[in-house]
Amino acid sequence: MRTSSEAGLAGGIGRRAVLGASGTVALAVAAGTLSAGRARADERFSDNPFTLGVASGDPWPDGFVLWTRLAPHPLAPDGFGGMPSHSVDVRWEIATDDRFRKVVRRGKTRAVAELAHSVHVEVSGLLPGREYFYRFRAGNALSPTGRTRTAPSPRSRPKDLKFAFVSCQAWFEGFYTAYRHLSEEDVDLVLHVGDYIYENPIDAMGGVRNTPVAAELRPEPMNLTQYRNRYALHHYDDDLIAAHQAHPFAVVWDDHEVEDNWAGDISVVDNEPDQDPAVFRKRAASSFQAYYEHLPLRLPQKPRGFDARLYRSLRYGEVATFHILDTRLFRDDQPCGDGTKSGCAERLDPDRTMLGAEQEQWLYNSLGRSDATWNVIPQQIAMNQVDTDPGPGQSFVMDFWDGYVSSRKKLFDQIIARNVSNPVVVTGDMHRHLAADLKQDFDDPDSPTIGVEFVGTSISTKMDGMDLDPSGANLLAANTHIKFTNYQRGYVRCELTPDTCRADFRVLPYVTTPGAPVTTRASFVTESGRPGLHPA
Repeated sequence: MRTSSEAGLAGGIGRRAVLGASGTVALAVAAGTLSAGRARADERFSDNPFTLGVASGDPWPDGFVLWTRLAPHPLAPDGFGGMPSHSVDVRWEIATDDRFRKVVRRGKTRAVAELAHSVHVEVSGLLPGREYFYRFRAGNALSPTGRTRTAPSPRSRPKDLKFAFVSCQAWFEGFYTAYRHLSEEDVDLVLHVGDYIYENPIDAMGGVRNTPVAAELRPEPMNLTQYRNRYALHHYDDDLIAAHQAHPFAVVWDDHEVEDNWAGDISVVDNEPDQDPAVFRKRAASSFQAYYEHLPLRLPQKPRGFDARLYRSLRYGEVATFHILDTRLFRDDQPCGDGTKSGCAERLDPDRTMLGAEQEQWLYNSLGRSDATWNVIPQQIAMNQVDTDPGPGQSFVMDFWDGYVSSRKKLFDQIIARNVSNPVVVTGDMHRHLAADLKQDFDDPDSPTIGVEFVGTSISTKMDGMDLDPSGANLLAANTHIKFTNYQRGYVRCELTPDTCRADFRVLPYVTTPGAPVTTRASFVTESGRPGLHPA
């Protein structure tokens, strides 16, 4: 199947470009299409409205959320995707087979202009631990078929649970070949732990993609129209569409969805028009809305201006609970002016918070209540101590948990006090693979190990990379608890059983041109009840 790089992009990205999305969209005029009737008598699409594909997310034992956005011209300058201003009826159906001979649910929803004609259908009443297929119809157009899966029943004990996690997909720095491979993996869930878009200005030729980009799409986004188009640009890729179409996702943002290293209502980038917190909140609210419009999120995750709650939990039987964190919206500003610093006493301030009081208490309670074998904590920035100085001194990245030492200590103390079973932290942001033991005291190599952390590299950010870069060599030299790192692009595939958690670090040799193969660079295992990493 062709990637976006091969789907006729020579004509450029912009005003009326339409790419071939994964799974051909049919104009539904023949017998055998959805039978529930038209959305509007006059709603006839001459162009495919499902250019951004379909997606599902946040599986529960009895259902999930289904998503699509009607956008015949998804990069239209006004941000409305080539749609009219009126609402459009969208019909959906779910079946147990991909030919829809056994339909188990169907219904109708409204795609409204206020949400860029996106729809979020929360389906319930299904059987747990089952594969389902779904599709949409708007007027005379039929969407591609998506595949998804419900979570197992709460008291069930699956023999295994397979998931993957991804992050960091700068459109202009590489092709999304990793997503094509991920679409072919056998996983129950994909976690996206941040940086779904990048807000950086884009050059006229789309960076390494060498594709002309319309002028209105190039500037750093500041308002809702610009963010809608930036999300649509990143989403508008056959490989990414294929991954969403193949697997349910659970998503959470990091910094580049708004602005590099933002913290609460504070912009940390100088010489931009959002230094006033009120101006930044308005900018962030625009990004939050565009994020919701382009991803399969449930209604509790729908933002209300600058107010949003993405932290939540997902339970997968007795094998795992996912405690999904937001480490951006509720944090204090980075200490010592951000950056990488040595000798920063401010980072040790006991009142500094990464999660905010409400999310912090929610996490402690969620971990304490969990009776799952594995407690997986998807979040954004490195939780293990990351000393970047290979010499006798220490230097830390203030944006990581190293800038919020008291918050990390409180969390580790709670994990110990509540006897939390098998904590596994999964992380993005670093643009590198990394595997580390989580130590009660990182400065004491003999300190007890209380859990493990797997950091996944980027899908495309920082371009091709290399196996072991100089910074990675420094990390291994300075941190005995870090067992592995790699600076290529890819994703992490994990498998949980009642006895073990295995992580396979999947890598691509290049992303600056399409078509790279994928291999497993390294695998690590931690055993239930015996925290610590071992090569598989």
